[in-house]
Amino acid sequence: MDIVHERAAGMDISKRDVKVAVRKPGKRKGSYVTEVRTFGATTNQVLALIEYLQSEQVTTVVMEATSDYWKPFYYLMEDQLPLRLVNAKQARNIPGRKTDVNDATWLAQLAAHDLLPGSFIPPEPIRQLRDLTRSRSALVHDRAKVYQRMEKFLESSGIKLSAVASTLTGVSARNMLDALIAGERDPKVLANMAQRRLRSKIPELIDAMEGRFTDHHAFMMKLFLQQADGLTVMIDALEVQIGEAMIPFQEAASAIATIPGLSDTAAQVIVAEIGVDMSVFPDAAHLASWAGVCPGQNESAGRSRSSHTRGGDSYLKAVLGTAALNATQQKDSFLAARYRRLYPRRGGSRALVAIEHTILTAIWHMLANGEVFQDLGGDYYRQRNQTRAKIRAVKELERLGYDVHLEPAA
Repeated sequence: MDIVHERAAGMDISKRDVKVAVRKPGKRKGSYVTEVRTFGATTNQVLALIEYLQSEQVTTVVMEATSDYWKPFYYLMEDQLPLRLVNAKQARNIPGRKTDVNDATWLAQLAAHDLLPGSFIPPEPIRQLRDLTRSRSALVHDRAKVYQRMEKFLESSGIKLSAVASTLTGVSARNMLDALIAGERDPKVLANMAQRRLRSKIPELIDAMEGRFTDHHAFMMKLFLQQADGLTVMIDALEVQIGEAMIPFQEAASAIATIPGLSDTAAQVIVAEIGVDMSVFPDAAHLASWAGVCPGQNESAGRSRSSHTRGGDSYLKAVLGTAALNATQQKDSFLAARYRRLYPRRGGSRALVAIEHTILTAIWHMLANGEVFQDLGGDYYRQRNQTRAKIRAVKELERLGYDVHLEPAA
């Protein structure tokens, strides 16, 4: 096997230190030796590591993406060394021979033959935006869990507010909860705090607010509401910071938001996860594969064992899944028509993944070529091949037990 890099380094990173293996030519022609050293994970130790690798004149440095421990190394080294972050699954060592030193040596050997593709690491502005959007997602999830606990706790007091009001986050529900905490127990007084459309349900609210809400319940509900309010303050602060970080990428986000099913928030998350420079992905298929929204390949002896999608980017897949679900509800859009076309043959889950793939493909073309999204319309497939659509409709009616005779319309 050809050697691409005469001097290569592999790094096996842990929380406290890193094992660095440098593979370089030996004294005898055609031979190679590997030297392994250990460095700490502090900034000073990383700087010393950089000086060491520069003195060894390595032409490639490979490190595994181990948890978040790779970040302090990568961010300090990315501008000074030919660095490559690789997927630990692709660099897996032989079972039974796994030690930190062996892992570093194995990485150096793979790096010398250029056998490991690098992971996608976005530039610093996108990384900062990604930190913000991911933190917002985590806080929104935490707040939802607080309201779920609040709803379950209300059940123990006999208060059935969530059975009448669609959510506990609304103005009416919050007023009633505040009144309960303040000591109000009259169901009629509480029900009359309903606003707008919820006032039509005042009789149901009177029954729902009848319970045994005690001082203990008031104390616990007060804590829950304080926790939810604190999370809301944090989310609002993140929204402001995200808005400022999105200024350089606002044009791209606005273009992405024109796709059916995608909101402004979803567009922010997509920009934060994939960036705006599509040159890192050779084509739309590479982006879809990286994101994990295309069928996997697992074939052996001519038999396909599995086609499950890979893990991919969980944050990106979550927002694409929501967008695909929203797009299928828009009856006159191409995405909804594509979903309805795939659903009978492939099932709901696979059809949704296909819509995610279609959305991501469109995004790649918009960001790579500056194209504008144009919805092909809900009747795209019918107009593309009317004969096929007619045959399909006739077969469907015959399957339902009808005799079909077609005549041209006047």
